[in-house]
Amino acid sequence: MSSGTGSAGGSAGGPGGGKRGLFDDLAGMAGGAFSVLAGARQEAEAMGRAQLDAMVQRLDLVKREDLDAALEVARRAREQAEALEARVVALEARLAEIEARTARTHPPESDPVGTPSGD
Repeated sequence: MSSGTGSAGGSAGGPGGGKRGLFDDLAGMAGGAFSVLAGARQEAEAMGRAQLDAMVQRLDLVKREDLDAALEVARRAREQAEALEARVVALEARLAEIEARTARTHPPESDPVGTPSGD
């Protein structure tokens, strides 16, 4: 009963015929084991990512992209606030200049109510 396809003692099928079948069987089993391990690894990575996403949501953590977007919005708002502040300062200076010119050309009239009359 030596068919030369997997039994170690059957070398009647030629020189090394039993060993070749054994090595083919081992290679097939190793290939199957590697594919099973690769599938298990992919499944473990997917489960790990799902667990990490769930933990991020529980801890109210923010994704990097969301944080970067919020920081960009804050930067733009800060720039706009600084620009508006500069405009307010310029407008206040202009208003003070206009008030000063108006005071020089139109002196304040004396208040007849609060001044004693010369009667």
